[in-house]
Amino acid sequence: MRARSGLALPLVFAGALLVAPTAGAQNDVPADPGDLRVEAGVAPGTGPGDPRPGEAFADPKVADLQRTAGEVQRELGDLAGRIEAAEAELGTATAQLQHATAERLDAEAQLNAVRAEADEFTRSVFTSLGRPDNVRLLFSATNASDLLNGKSMVDHLRADQDARLNGALERQRKAVEAEGVAAGAERTAAERRAELDRRNGDATNRADAISSELRGPIDDANAAVVEQQRAQRDRNTQTASNWKAYTDRLAAAGIKPPPAAALADPAKLPAGLRPLAGVGGPQAGVAESTVDGQRILVLPKETIDAVSAGIGALGKPYVPKDNGEGPVSYSCDGLVRSVFSGAGLPLPGTAGEQMAVGKPVPPADAQPGDLVFVGPAKYGVQSVGVVLDGRTMLAADARLAGVVVADMPAGDSVLGVARPALGTRPAEPVPQRASEELTWRCGGVELPPAAPGADQAAGAWGGFPNGLIPAGALCPVGIGAHVLRCDAAQTFAALSEAFARTFGRPLCLTDSYRTFAGQVDLYRRKPSLAAVPGTSNHGWGLAVDMCGGVQSFGTPEYGWLAANARNYGWVNPGWAQPGRGREEPWHWEYAGR
Repeated sequence: MRARSGLALPLVFAGALLVAPTAGAQNDVPADPGDLRVEAGVAPGTGPGDPRPGEAFADPKVADLQRTAGEVQRELGDLAGRIEAAEAELGTATAQLQHATAERLDAEAQLNAVRAEADEFTRSVFTSLGRPDNVRLLFSATNASDLLNGKSMVDHLRADQDARLNGALERQRKAVEAEGVAAGAERTAAERRAELDRRNGDATNRADAISSELRGPIDDANAAVVEQQRAQRDRNTQTASNWKAYTDRLAAAGIKPPPAAALADPAKLPAGLRPLAGVGGPQAGVAESTVDGQRILVLPKETIDAVSAGIGALGKPYVPKDNGEGPVSYSCDGLVRSVFSGAGLPLPGTAGEQMAVGKPVPPADAQPGDLVFVGPAKYGVQSVGVVLDGRTMLAADARLAGVVVADMPAGDSVLGVARPALGTRPAEPVPQRASEELTWRCGGVELPPAAPGADQAAGAWGGFPNGLIPAGALCPVGIGAHVLRCDAAQTFAALSEAFARTFGRPLCLTDSYRTFAGQVDLYRRKPSLAAVPGTSNHGWGLAVDMCGGVQSFGTPEYGWLAANARNYGWVNPGWAQPGRGREEPWHWEYAGR
């Protein structure tokens, strides 16, 4: 849900994955292998990411950090494109200069050859007949015809030699001129590239400065996440205990929860049960009884099973977009669909569809196991939770990054309440997102999905910017100090176990979540290979770089992953495959299951 007050930060409780990895799971591989196995983490040509406005983030301070980092991202992104263009221009100018130089050398060689030929001809004529000029011809001719014919031949020879020599001289002159122009163009291109490199260096220095400024706020945010995780764990534990006390009390009273159909008509309830009063009269789908002089709420068996399943999912990580029906991770509507369908009360997939077919009850009559649909209306039906009591609900929350016990929404954030135990109705219209509004889902802003067939990590999630996610909101994968978003970490651990069953060793990692500061450092050292800081999918905790054979196409290890990793939600994205723009067999992303 959207936070109404205080610091709302992503929380993740992933059970065993929060346990520190054992020493035997360490990977003796440097974080940066120092060779060309470094990548952008985004498809070629992808611009600076995370267009979410400040209100999308969990805390205003974090939004300020995002704006500051975003300014440098845009500058570095613009410079990266201009440097690439300048590099291409310089390459073209250098090639043209090389061509012009080759042409000038060829022209000079031809000129020298013509000169040598003329010199050789002159020497041969002097040696055999003397100089072939018109005066000598006048004295040697025996008749007028010989004189005229000889003069024509001499003039022709002279003209031919002059033409060839002049032609060679002209070609050499033009070649020298063209070489000078090309040299000037190369010089200009080199100067432009050098200036862009200087500006890029200045921008990278500013990114370094921002990284330094971010350390304190990120440390504070991480401490807040850790503290809120502790408080949330306590709240989850207390809620689970309260729910068990309720079901134990029913059992102790000898009350066997009836099926939903038995509570559908408050006028025809099973013996020992009476209707529960509501704002409009007796409520359908629930009842009450008296035990030792105290009233006790009686819910249908299906509802109790659904809520119990939801309680069992507490602490599981939130997953954006589709495939959030567990058991590894959940979205808000995926959690509702999973627990109620599993209990025999099938529901459709999205929160909007669930509200459209759900049989409504007045919000004041909301009982445990009812569904509360969350707005406000300008966002459409953006979230859904399972009511626990008048103050709390169970939900998979994007901002809290997990299945948690959260406060019930209030005011215009409540779009309606439905009771799954009453079955479904023909779909009715529900609030729709206004065209100019952001797309919110499960309490967080959701960016547009990747293009069909892109098969790569989704990108932005939760309430923090790229590379600025507190460590407490991520989960270890069981290999060294590597961490990822918790659903990605869980599936990667399962993938590694399957890999080990085939190869006798776990997967090998060189890189996983990459902080903003880490991205700045990598960009400084390898600007032509690394992403603009704040745009890499590593900064979302959704990408890894692998070693141990996976780093090369055609190996058994790569082949195994290509055949099996998609079953766990991991892909070598299309842009990283052979002939697709940037070959990176080592780079894999969590695209969801």
